Amino acid sequence: MAEDTKVSDTQKQESMIVEKPGQGQPAGEQSQIRITLDEAGVDASYSNFCRVTGTPEEVIIDFALNPNPFSRQDQTVKVGRRLVMNHFTAKRLFAALQQTIMRHEQNFGVIELNVQRRLAPSAAQKK
Repeated sequence: MAEDTKVSDTQKQESMIVEKPGQGQPAGEQSQIRITLDEAGVDASYSNFCRVTGTPEEVIIDFALNPNPFSRQDQTVKVGRRLVMNHFTAKRLFAALQQTIMRHEQNFGVIELNVQRRLAPSAAQKK
């Protein structure tokens, strides 16, 4: 039985259960390990722009804030954060984001990526 983690006012913690194939266990059975996240001192930032590049060994994701996302002129956007990860972690991140978006759309409707469709509803929607 897992022990409860005490959380102080100055240090927020979150626990996750990760299923992992157990050594010496019959095929198909998994053991669970607890990973506790220490969020003290975390530096959160907002991003409305990202660029994904990579090498054969890693995926690089740059995050930035574009203050003029609808500008029709060339502009320079300063990268605020860069995440570098291996392809295995990137694939797990992709799966987690995909599940999160799927749940959001089930609850709140499809996320429209085309800005023009969001700003100017079609004639069919006006009727």
